[in-house]
Order: sequence, then structure tokens, then C-alpha cells
Amino acid sequence: MERKKRGSALHVNEGVDQPASLNSRWLEQSKKRSRRQLSSAEFVSGILSGDRVVLSKAITLVESNRPGDYQMAQEIIEKCLPYSGDSVRVGITGVPGVGKSSFIEALGTFLIKHGHKLAVLAIDPSSQRSKGSILGDKTRMETLAGSNNAFIRPSPSAGSLGGVARKTRETIILCEAAGYHNVLVETVGVGQSETAVYELVDFFLLLMLSGAGDELQGIKRGIMEMSDAIVINKADGDNVDAARQAERQYANALHLFPAKESGWAPKTNTCSAITGNNIPQVWEMIRQFITLTKKNGAFARKRQEQEIHRMYESINERLQNDLHQNQTVKKMQEEMEQRITRQEVSAYVAAQQVFETYKKSREQG
Repeated sequence: MERKKRGSALHVNEGVDQPASLNSRWLEQSKKRSRRQLSSAEFVSGILSGDRVVLSKAITLVESNRPGDYQMAQEIIEKCLPYSGDSVRVGITGVPGVGKSSFIEALGTFLIKHGHKLAVLAIDPSSQRSKGSILGDKTRMETLAGSNNAFIRPSPSAGSLGGVARKTRETIILCEAAGYHNVLVETVGVGQSETAVYELVDFFLLLMLSGAGDELQGIKRGIMEMSDAIVINKADGDNVDAARQAERQYANALHLFPAKESGWAPKTNTCSAITGNNIPQVWEMIRQFITLTKKNGAFARKRQEQEIHRMYESINERLQNDLHQNQTVKKMQEEMEQRITRQEVSAYVAAQQVFETYKKSREQG
């Protein structure tokens, strides 16, 4: 039995000790850097140099609800503002299943091949109950996710209006400062997010399918009125003729809407995210729109209007945060919830009492 053990192929001879494959001192320093909070100057320096890790950390700060993170994030944004704005911001919407992620990957791959850098901000729907989200766009955009010239940031909507992430505007500023001069914002596509994203972008693209039926009419008109282009996706295989017919129908429908203040006449096209057919033509439409609106001043006017809208949204957000973080108000809210449950007071009267409590608290504080 002893002889079998010594002759076994599983016998391992003692070897020579080998040094660690990574420098232990470097590893320790790296851990310290990851644990240490960067200063705002270090954040800005990293963002301007195109460091994607630093950019991601800065966006996490922007999305944070912690008061300390908010102050740091605002300081970073202010310092990055002078380096932002020189970009093309494109909003892409469409019903679930239209192929938004596939289209973005096809368009993004085309842009990268032609020397562009782009950021993709994919707004992922959050659960209303758990506030959790899937954040699966990186798995759906494998080619872009592996490119050094693309930055994909799936952001949870956290239940905000229309599924738009609360800090998408600030994220756009940081991405532009990091050198991404093409920003694609993908919406959830549930009906209300389109309006919010429209306030963020220069060009609004609606993806549609052929043969979608009349069940979409409820949301179609409002979205179509906002759209700068309607593109019928999945125009491949046996679906080519149906896609072309749908394009003609949408083109006819667009003529019924009032002329846009930008001076741009919305266009239609077909494309296939799978084959890449007409993807260059879609980008050419966007390029023509940017050229026209910059020339006639509509581009700058829209950016200015968006900044004013952003100011009022920021004011409302600050007021809401201040109200909900007030401990006196929190107690009153809990009391009103119980009284509403017992049917002792209406929701409107309860809201008025909560607001009055907030006003008194501010006056005394």
C-alpha cells in the first residue's frame, strides 16, 4: 500500500517558492486609493483626462441622495461646466421590443468606426416597490461595452416621473467634459418618459415597428409631435416591404402636424439594427438637423430653454428634499397618514396641514 502511494501520479514534489504575481506594495496602495474619497479637484482632473473609472464614481456621487455627496457632486459639475456643451445629444425612444438597445449598438458601432466617442445613458425602469432595477443594457450592448471609445451608464429611474433618472442632466455634463461628444439617451419607452427626455436632448428619435397596430394610438400622437425623425426598425428579411409601407404612412401623418419652431421638417426612414442597413443614413439625418438648427439659431435657443427648465426643476427638487428631510414634517406626515386611514381627514386637508407645519418649521428655524 505504501509503495502504491509513492508511485502514484498524484504525488507532488516540493517546489521552489515563487514571488507573488502582483507587487504587494502596489496592491496595498491601490486599495487605499479605492477606499479614499477623491477630492473634487481629483475628480475633475480624472474626468477631463477621460478616466472612465473616475467618471463612473462621479456619476455615482451625482445619483446619491446623501447630503454630503450632493455638495461634492455640485462642486464637480460646476467645475466641469466650462468643458461641456460641445456635443450632439440624441434621445431615442420607442415601445418595449422595438429594438432600442440593438439600434443604439448599431449606431454607436458606426460612430466609433468613424472616429467618434459616445456615451450611452440607458435609463432602466426601477421597481416601485423595491426601487431595484435590472440595469441590463451593458449585457445587451456587448460590442459597445468592450470599446474604449464608448461609455455605457445604465441608470435606475428610481421611480421618478416618466422613468427618467433624476440626475441625467448632470451626467450628460460630466460625460461631455470627459470627451464624449455624442450622447445617446435611451428612454424606458412607457409613455411619459419621452417628455422628460425631450427636455434633455437636441434631436429626438422615435423608433417604431411595422404592423404594430392601433393599440399604440394612445401614446403615438404626442410622441410623434415631439419627434424629429421616425425610423422603422427591424426592416430586414420578410419584413422589408411592411417596414417601407409603415414608413410611408408615418411620413403622411407627419404632414398633418404644425411646423416646428426649429425650421426642421421631421423625416422618416427604415433601418435594420441587425444588418446595419440605413444606419449611416439615420446618422446623416441627425447631422443635417444639427447643421440646420445651429445655422438658424434654434439649436442655441433650445439649449437655453432647457437650462431654464432645469433651474425650475432643481428648485422643485430642493424644496421637496428639504420638506421630506424635516423631522417635524416627518412626524406630521405620519400622523396624517394615520388620520387618513381612520377617515378623520381628507388627503387635501392633510396635505395643507403638512405644508403649514413645514412653513412654521422654516420660520422658527
